[in-house]
Amino acid sequence: MPSTVIRSLKYDTIRRELLVVFQSGRRYVYENVPEETFTAMRQAFSKGEFFNDHVREHFAFRRIEP
Repeated sequence: MPSTVIRSLKYDTIRRELLVVFQSGRRYVYENVPEETFTAMRQAFSKGEFFNDHVREHFAFRRIEP
């Protein structure tokens, strides 16, 4: 199901980094994210809810400027 909050997700298995692009266009990279977390988020019915519950306050992040 398309997310009203998250436009896209990408995961780098070597760096263990999760790239989240929000519908607003803002891009953030979350560090040291287990691959299992990415897989679960990709499969979640509500990606925004999963993000809020399991990623937002759990991993260091940096904003990527366009």
